[in-house]
Amino acid sequence: MAFLSDFKMYGRFIWGLRGFLKHTLTLEEAKEIIMKRMEERESNFLRMVKKGIFGYPKSPYLFLMKLARCEMGDIENMVKAKGLEGTLHALREAGVYVTFEEFKGREPIVRDGKLFPVEDHDFDNPYLSAYYYAKTGGTTGAGTRVMVDLEHIAENAPYLMVAYDGYKVLDAPIALWRGILPDTSGVWHILLGCRLGRIPQKWFTPITNQDIKPALKNRIATYYIITLGRWFGLPIPSPEPVSLDQAAIIARWASEMSKIHGACLIRVGVSTALRISIAAQEQGLDLTRVTLIGGGEPPTPAKLKGIVRSGVRWIPHYTITEAGIVGLGCSHPMDGNDLHFFKDGLALIQHPRHVPGTEIKVDAFHYTTLLPTTPKLFLNVESDDYGVIENRQCGCPLERYGFTEHLRHVRSFRKLTGEGVTLIGSEIIHILEEKLPSRFGGCLLDYQLMEEEDDQGFTKLSIIISPKINIRDEREVIEVFLNALKRSSTSADLARALWNQAETLRVKRMEPIWTARGKLNPLYLAKRSEH
Repeated sequence: MAFLSDFKMYGRFIWGLRGFLKHTLTLEEAKEIIMKRMEERESNFLRMVKKGIFGYPKSPYLFLMKLARCEMGDIENMVKAKGLEGTLHALREAGVYVTFEEFKGREPIVRDGKLFPVEDHDFDNPYLSAYYYAKTGGTTGAGTRVMVDLEHIAENAPYLMVAYDGYKVLDAPIALWRGILPDTSGVWHILLGCRLGRIPQKWFTPITNQDIKPALKNRIATYYIITLGRWFGLPIPSPEPVSLDQAAIIARWASEMSKIHGACLIRVGVSTALRISIAAQEQGLDLTRVTLIGGGEPPTPAKLKGIVRSGVRWIPHYTITEAGIVGLGCSHPMDGNDLHFFKDGLALIQHPRHVPGTEIKVDAFHYTTLLPTTPKLFLNVESDDYGVIENRQCGCPLERYGFTEHLRHVRSFRKLTGEGVTLIGSEIIHILEEKLPSRFGGCLLDYQLMEEEDDQGFTKLSIIISPKINIRDEREVIEVFLNALKRSSTSADLARALWNQAETLRVKRMEPIWTARGKLNPLYLAKRSEH
């Protein structure tokens, strides 16, 4: 069954790629698409709910709607009376929401003593986009979604087009320092570049064959994208391995391109941006005309200070894999993590919740998808992120499209992030509570993982182990941890590859840190409560 599913997935991808590569988006088209979507936010939401939820008997959201005694007519009336965000707040109060762990299929949905088992694929968008806009009966049927969804990329392309125009880098040479499949970020940005007619000249990848060996299907997919693109006359670059300790290669390329063209743009992660900046300073390179657009982890004050020290312009980027681009940096920012929220594709509300294992309360983000191409449907899905939402005038070009909501101080309260890769807390708790105690002794109360930053601003994950546990070789602890990640999931294996390269993990011999009320949180994320 897995082989058949992969066959269908790649068959649809190969069939769609030809048509995708034939069309290049223009700046005027991008502007028109965004303005039209802004005008149709409420109707797009109602269409998604009517057909993607009430029109799909297997939807997990139907369980929540029934408990809330809410019908489609009620949703329509609420939108008329309260607006979109007001409706979402009312639904959240009525119990219509999904936690991050529920959305990932790691916990069943439990409301009012009733239980509804879910798996992550239960939240897949059940239909292709054409179905949502069909005026008559009938359906195209459930679509076979792909890990790199072409329709979804096309819907996200207008954001980058208008942003590049606003940043005045629309014609600047571009490079990526992003991974290869199964890490989808590199291919995603390559295909976005094809859609925009701004194909990166270089595709640097920090993941080498020594770090992780991609499956045959991933190697074939990468080769096919590059070959077909070139057949259509698109100069798609082949991935060029550049490990994390070779950032000077990219810094030299950026310096040279900015001298020749007057500007240069590099798509990176936050930590890889910091590595480029440090390498430039060590090499004495001028990066004052270089723009770095990055995300994947919080750009903390220490990281930002190190990044801009080389003279580069920093633009933050916030993306949710299953939902697309959430926001891009403001041209007139209040700080280094000031983003314009793209409300034509998503709706966002906040709701207070306690951080697990602590007394800290945060206003968690709850997202709802508005575009029919989104691989997964969100209806008040808690993202495990929180931050500040501000509505203000800034004079940035992105404001012209109605993007007046700004997101700042965005942090996660349950996910661990380092070197641009993120792991859900539950993915590593079993290592702390089972793997390490069974191998080195003690119990789950003797182990903890703490996120910190070193003197340069790089994220370090310290494995805290009680001194009473006899550890002969601390390196063995790290190896056991990394091996457990390798066997956990694809995302965990990617984390292992990069964390091993960057030496992100280290061991600290001390007693785990308990809360004031005597609770032990396996993931110590105290710094997340700063804002």
